[in-house]
Amino acid sequence: MTSSASPDQLSADHLSPDQLTVSKVCKRYGRTTILEDVDLRVRGGEVVALTGENGAGKTTLMRICAGLIGADRGTVTVGGPIGYCPQTPGLFDLLTADDHLVMFGRGAGIGRAESLDRGHAILAEFGYPLHERACTRDLSGGTRQKLNLALALLTDPSVLLLDEPYQGFDRGTYVNFWDHCEEWRDEGKAIVVVTHMLAELERVGRVVELPAHPSRAHGGRG
Repeated sequence: MTSSASPDQLSADHLSPDQLTVSKVCKRYGRTTILEDVDLRVRGGEVVALTGENGAGKTTLMRICAGLIGADRGTVTVGGPIGYCPQTPGLFDLLTADDHLVMFGRGAGIGRAESLDRGHAILAEFGYPLHERACTRDLSGGTRQKLNLALALLTDPSVLLLDEPYQGFDRGTYVNFWDHCEEWRDEGKAIVVVTHMLAELERVGRVVELPAHPSRAHGGRG
Protein backbone atom coordinates (compact mmCIF):
# COMPACT_ATOMS: atom_id res chain seq x y z
CA MET A 1 0.00 0.00 0.00
CA THR A 2 1.44 3.36 -1.02
CA SER A 3 0.77 6.75 0.49
CA SER A 4 1.68 10.39 0.14
CA ALA A 5 1.49 13.18 2.69
CA SER A 6 2.07 16.90 2.83
CA PRO A 7 5.08 18.26 4.77
CA ASP A 8 2.69 19.80 7.31
CA GLN A 9 1.13 16.41 7.96
CA LEU A 10 4.50 14.77 8.37
CA SER A 11 5.75 17.42 10.78
CA ALA A 12 2.65 16.97 12.93
CA ASP A 13 3.17 13.25 13.47
CA HIS A 14 4.17 13.74 17.10
CA LEU A 15 1.13 15.87 17.92
CA SER A 16 -1.77 13.44 17.41
CA PRO A 17 -1.98 9.86 18.63
CA ASP A 18 -3.10 7.08 16.32
CA GLN A 19 -6.84 6.46 16.43
CA LEU A 20 -6.83 3.65 13.88
CA THR A 21 -4.01 1.15 13.40
CA VAL A 22 -4.21 -1.69 10.87
CA SER A 23 -1.33 -4.16 11.02
CA LYS A 24 -0.63 -6.98 8.55
CA VAL A 25 -4.30 -7.57 7.78
CA CYS A 26 -5.07 -10.43 5.41
CA LYS A 27 -8.41 -11.57 4.01
CA ARG A 28 -9.31 -14.39 1.65
CA TYR A 29 -12.60 -15.63 0.24
CA GLY A 30 -12.06 -19.24 -0.68
CA ARG A 31 -8.96 -19.35 -2.82
CA THR A 32 -9.16 -15.65 -3.68
CA THR A 33 -6.87 -13.27 -1.81
CA ILE A 34 -8.52 -9.90 -1.19
CA LEU A 35 -6.03 -8.28 1.22
CA GLU A 36 -2.50 -9.32 2.03
CA ASP A 37 -0.41 -7.77 4.82
CA VAL A 38 -2.16 -4.40 4.70
CA ASP A 39 -0.94 -1.71 7.10
CA LEU A 40 -2.63 1.62 7.80
CA ARG A 41 -2.28 4.27 10.52
CA VAL A 42 -4.61 7.22 10.94
CA ARG A 43 -4.12 9.90 13.59
CA GLY A 44 -6.72 12.00 15.31
CA GLY A 45 -7.21 15.20 13.30
CA GLU A 46 -6.30 13.56 10.00
CA VAL A 47 -8.31 12.93 6.82
CA VAL A 48 -6.99 10.03 4.76
CA ALA A 49 -8.27 9.29 1.26
CA LEU A 50 -8.24 5.56 0.46
CA THR A 51 -8.00 4.98 -3.28
CA GLY A 52 -7.41 2.03 -5.57
CA GLU A 53 -8.87 0.27 -8.57
CA ASN A 54 -12.03 -1.82 -8.40
CA GLY A 55 -11.31 -5.09 -6.66
CA ALA A 56 -8.43 -3.76 -4.58
CA GLY A 57 -10.34 -4.54 -1.37
CA LYS A 58 -11.14 -1.03 -0.16
CA THR A 59 -14.65 -1.89 1.02
CA THR A 60 -13.46 -5.14 2.54
CA LEU A 61 -10.80 -3.27 4.51
CA MET A 62 -13.37 -0.74 5.73
CA ARG A 63 -15.72 -3.50 6.86
CA ILE A 64 -12.89 -5.17 8.75
CA CYS A 65 -11.97 -1.88 10.43
CA ALA A 66 -15.63 -1.37 11.37
CA GLY A 67 -15.76 -4.82 12.95
CA LEU A 68 -18.39 -6.16 10.56
CA ILE A 69 -16.22 -8.97 9.25
CA GLY A 70 -13.10 -10.56 10.65
CA ALA A 71 -9.62 -10.60 9.16
CA ASP A 72 -8.00 -13.96 8.57
CA ARG A 73 -4.79 -12.59 10.00
CA GLY A 74 -3.53 -9.30 11.40
CA THR A 75 -4.93 -6.79 13.88
CA VAL A 76 -7.05 -3.64 13.92
CA THR A 77 -6.81 -1.28 16.89
CA VAL A 78 -9.07 1.73 17.37
CA GLY A 79 -8.80 4.52 19.91
CA GLY A 80 -12.51 5.19 20.39
CA PRO A 81 -16.03 4.81 18.97
CA ILE A 82 -16.35 4.13 15.23
CA GLY A 83 -18.84 5.65 12.81
CA TYR A 84 -19.19 3.65 9.58
CA CYS A 85 -20.98 4.85 6.46
CA PRO A 86 -21.15 2.06 3.87
CA GLN A 87 -21.30 2.72 0.16
CA THR A 88 -24.78 1.16 0.00
CA PRO A 89 -27.11 2.61 2.65
CA GLY A 90 -27.77 0.12 5.43
CA LEU A 91 -31.38 1.21 5.90
CA PHE A 92 -34.67 -0.54 6.58
CA ASP A 93 -37.11 0.15 3.76
CA LEU A 94 -40.26 0.34 5.89
CA LEU A 95 -38.85 2.70 8.55
CA THR A 96 -38.76 6.49 8.46
CA ALA A 97 -35.68 8.62 9.10
CA ASP A 98 -36.80 9.26 12.68
CA ASP A 99 -37.32 5.54 13.22
CA HIS A 100 -33.71 4.95 12.15
CA LEU A 101 -32.35 7.69 14.40
CA VAL A 102 -34.16 6.33 17.44
CA MET A 103 -33.21 2.72 16.71
CA PHE A 104 -29.53 3.41 16.05
CA GLY A 105 -29.36 5.76 19.01
CA ARG A 106 -30.90 3.20 21.32
CA GLY A 107 -28.31 0.67 20.19
CA ALA A 108 -25.63 3.12 21.31
CA GLY A 109 -27.34 3.87 24.62
CA ILE A 110 -28.76 7.25 23.56
CA GLY A 111 -32.35 8.17 24.48
CA ARG A 112 -35.07 8.95 21.96
CA ALA A 113 -35.12 12.73 22.41
CA GLU A 114 -31.35 13.08 22.23
CA SER A 115 -31.14 10.79 19.19
CA LEU A 116 -33.71 12.90 17.35
CA ASP A 117 -32.08 16.18 18.35
CA ARG A 118 -28.63 15.03 17.26
CA GLY A 119 -29.87 13.36 14.10
CA HIS A 120 -32.01 16.28 12.97
CA ALA A 121 -29.09 18.67 13.47
CA ILE A 122 -26.82 16.51 11.33
CA LEU A 123 -29.45 15.98 8.64
CA ALA A 124 -30.17 19.70 8.48
CA GLU A 125 -26.50 20.39 7.75
CA PHE A 126 -26.77 18.25 4.61
CA GLY A 127 -30.08 19.69 3.46
CA TYR A 128 -32.19 16.66 4.32
CA PRO A 129 -35.94 17.43 4.07
CA LEU A 130 -36.77 17.10 7.76
CA HIS A 131 -40.49 17.41 7.03
CA GLU A 132 -40.26 14.18 5.04
CA ARG A 133 -42.05 11.35 6.86
CA ALA A 134 -41.87 8.75 4.09
CA CYS A 135 -40.41 5.29 4.49
CA THR A 136 -36.83 5.19 3.29
CA ARG A 137 -37.72 2.95 0.34
CA ASP A 138 -39.57 5.93 -1.16
CA LEU A 139 -36.66 8.37 -0.83
CA SER A 140 -34.22 9.30 -3.57
CA GLY A 141 -30.77 7.74 -3.55
CA GLY A 142 -29.11 10.96 -2.45
CA THR A 143 -31.61 11.50 0.38
CA ARG A 144 -31.11 7.94 1.59
CA GLN A 145 -27.36 8.50 1.59
CA LYS A 146 -27.72 11.65 3.71
CA LEU A 147 -29.52 9.56 6.33
CA ASN A 148 -26.87 6.85 6.00
CA LEU A 149 -24.17 9.43 6.74
CA ALA A 150 -26.12 10.93 9.65
CA LEU A 151 -26.37 7.50 11.29
CA ALA A 152 -22.58 7.15 11.08
CA LEU A 153 -22.19 10.51 12.84
CA LEU A 154 -24.98 10.07 15.39
CA THR A 155 -22.78 8.97 18.31
CA ASP A 156 -20.06 11.59 17.69
CA PRO A 157 -17.43 8.91 16.92
CA SER A 158 -13.71 9.53 17.14
CA VAL A 159 -13.04 7.36 14.06
CA LEU A 160 -15.05 7.87 10.86
CA LEU A 161 -14.96 5.24 8.11
CA LEU A 162 -16.69 6.63 5.02
CA ASP A 163 -17.00 4.41 1.94
CA GLU A 164 -17.84 6.77 -0.95
CA PRO A 165 -20.45 8.39 1.31
CA TYR A 166 -21.54 11.05 -1.18
CA GLN A 167 -23.22 8.70 -3.69
CA GLY A 168 -26.25 10.47 -5.16
CA PHE A 169 -25.39 13.88 -3.67
CA ASP A 170 -25.93 16.92 -5.83
CA ARG A 171 -22.94 19.19 -6.45
CA GLY A 172 -23.69 21.54 -3.57
CA THR A 173 -24.12 18.74 -1.01
CA TYR A 174 -21.00 17.02 -2.34
CA VAL A 175 -18.91 20.15 -1.74
CA ASN A 176 -20.59 20.55 1.64
CA PHE A 177 -19.51 17.03 2.55
CA TRP A 178 -15.84 17.89 2.01
CA ASP A 179 -16.27 21.09 4.01
CA HIS A 180 -17.58 18.97 6.87
CA CYS A 181 -14.61 16.61 6.56
CA GLU A 182 -12.39 19.57 7.39
CA GLU A 183 -14.58 20.42 10.39
CA TRP A 184 -14.49 16.84 11.67
CA ARG A 185 -10.73 16.85 11.23
CA ASP A 186 -10.47 20.03 13.26
CA GLU A 187 -12.52 18.34 16.00
CA GLY A 188 -9.80 15.70 16.25
CA LYS A 189 -11.53 12.86 14.47
CA ALA A 190 -9.59 10.28 12.49
CA ILE A 191 -11.27 10.03 9.07
CA VAL A 192 -10.85 7.54 6.23
CA VAL A 193 -12.74 8.30 3.02
CA VAL A 194 -12.85 5.81 0.17
CA THR A 195 -12.96 7.95 -2.94
CA HIS A 196 -12.37 7.94 -6.68
CA MET A 197 -12.81 11.72 -6.92
CA LEU A 198 -9.26 12.74 -7.66
CA ALA A 199 -10.17 16.42 -7.90
CA GLU A 200 -10.87 16.49 -4.16
CA LEU A 201 -7.69 14.79 -3.00
CA GLU A 202 -6.11 18.17 -2.28
CA ARG A 203 -8.62 18.49 0.57
CA VAL A 204 -7.22 15.53 2.49
CA GLY A 205 -4.04 15.25 4.49
CA ARG A 206 -2.85 12.02 2.97
CA VAL A 207 -3.68 9.72 0.07
CA VAL A 208 -3.27 5.98 0.54
CA GLU A 209 -3.49 3.74 -2.53
CA LEU A 210 -4.53 0.16 -1.96
CA PRO A 211 -3.24 -1.94 -4.86
CA ALA A 212 -5.21 -4.95 -6.07
CA HIS A 213 -3.65 -8.28 -5.19
CA PRO A 214 -1.74 -9.63 -8.23
CA SER A 215 -4.16 -12.57 -8.45
CA ARG A 216 -7.14 -10.23 -8.97
CA ALA A 217 -5.78 -7.35 -10.97
CA HIS A 218 -9.03 -6.76 -12.87
CA GLY A 219 -12.17 -6.22 -10.80
CA GLY A 220 -14.05 -8.43 -8.39
CA ARG A 221 -15.05 -8.03 -4.79
CA GLY A 222 -14.14 -4.53 -3.53
